[in-house]
Amino acid sequence: MKAFNLFSNFMTKYMSALVLIIAIVALLQPWTFEWAAKYVTYLLGIVMFGMGMTLRWEDFSLVFKRPRDVFIGSVAHFTIMPALAWGLAKAFGLPPELAAGVILVGTCPSGTSSNVMTFLAKGDVALSVAIGITTTVLAPFITPLLTWYLVGAWVSVSLGAMFLSIFQVVVVPIALGIIINRFFGNFVKRAVKVLPLVSVIAIMLIVGAVVGISAQKILQTGLLIIGIVIIHNICGYTLGFCAAKLAGFNFSKQKAVMFEVGMQNSGLATSLALMHFTPAAAIPGAIFSVWHNISGSLLANRFAAKAENDAKAAVLHAKKKAIHA
Repeated sequence: MKAFNLFSNFMTKYMSALVLIIAIVALLQPWTFEWAAKYVTYLLGIVMFGMGMTLRWEDFSLVFKRPRDVFIGSVAHFTIMPALAWGLAKAFGLPPELAAGVILVGTCPSGTSSNVMTFLAKGDVALSVAIGITTTVLAPFITPLLTWYLVGAWVSVSLGAMFLSIFQVVVVPIALGIIINRFFGNFVKRAVKVLPLVSVIAIMLIVGAVVGISAQKILQTGLLIIGIVIIHNICGYTLGFCAAKLAGFNFSKQKAVMFEVGMQNSGLATSLALMHFTPAAAIPGAIFSVWHNISGSLLANRFAAKAENDAKAAVLHAKKKAIHA
């Protein structure tokens, strides 16, 4: 068991690097992960089910205890990222399938790892969880509507089909996870140790599958899409932080909103792209999956280091004050 825990911790800690390695392998040797393409929807369902198993009914009460904070964070998420995605697709004159993929990333709910990054950055984790839950619950309604409205200029979108897809892939697995947590708590306490490893493996396979089946297209447009994904993500962090600051949030809340806005559920974007568009439309989601974990980790570590330095400076200042007194 100790060996398993060490392995699980290693996989979780170095997930960004491992996902990047998988992406490179799939790009150079597409056949290694092409087989996983038909399982992408199921893999995402597993990740969502695991997320549900970590939630309790009490977590939803946070939404009602802090309505203003959650409302502002959720509105910022569903306005900033879709608007940025649409603007980038227009500015760079992307072909229809890639434009659809970039916009899909922008219209999806918060990423599953945003809570972890907020925790590492010493931000307001409770607010992060509440915004993540809210955007995920709203996703079946808002994501199809925004995608239909913004992508309509490039390709046709079926509102009903996309709503059903999100309901099946996100809502049902999360609801099942919550129910199991509620009625089989002891089992969940044991299973929760395995969940991070299962989620990491599922995400790695999703990225590998999308990169594998789209390898040729990535080689043709890879640098452009990578650049757009990086701009999208960094601008999301920046504008999310600014929106929270304008709302009068304290620094801890600002960090939470920043991660909830900038980090997307790119696995869902990838799955929806494969179901409703073309494999090429899944490329932005796959690249975002790799990049936002890297950028999020770097940003969280920087904020954590700043918090430590501030704490040390405060202690030193207090000691000096005491000596002079």
